[in-house]
Amino acid sequence: MVGPAVKRDAVAHLQARLGLSERRACKIVGADRKMIRYRSCRPADTELRGKLRDLANERRRFGYRRLFVLLRRDGEPSGINRFYRLYRGEGLMVRKRRARRKAVGTRAPILVEARPNARWSLDFVHDQLACGLRFARHCS
Repeated sequence: MVGPAVKRDAVAHLQARLGLSERRACKIVGADRKMIRYRSCRPADTELRGKLRDLANERRRFGYRRLFVLLRRDGEPSGINRFYRLYRGEGLMVRKRRARRKAVGTRAPILVEARPNARWSLDFVHDQLACGLRFARHCS
């Protein structure tokens, strides 16, 4: 699924590089001509975007819902859907925290052998035989 902006760019590219008409370029791309000529009347949200970016940098662990509540308290009349669109448009998102790994059991010390080639070890996550049977996870 390709959005309108990408289709507009593709039609402009075909017109500039190959010298095709708008009608033929739209037919190749699969875009409606009205969609290609459309110009948005939506006012620029630069002030709200700036507030949102500053607040998100100040409070890094807050997602768009909590930032929306903070801006709503400051008197911003925007709805949550518009706010989410701006939040995603700015490329903001809360980073996922990685879970801490817990040690399982007690650790046994590795014995150091006195002679070379006395100890061999095999460590792999997964593999399969030529017939398609899979190995389980082994560490030795």
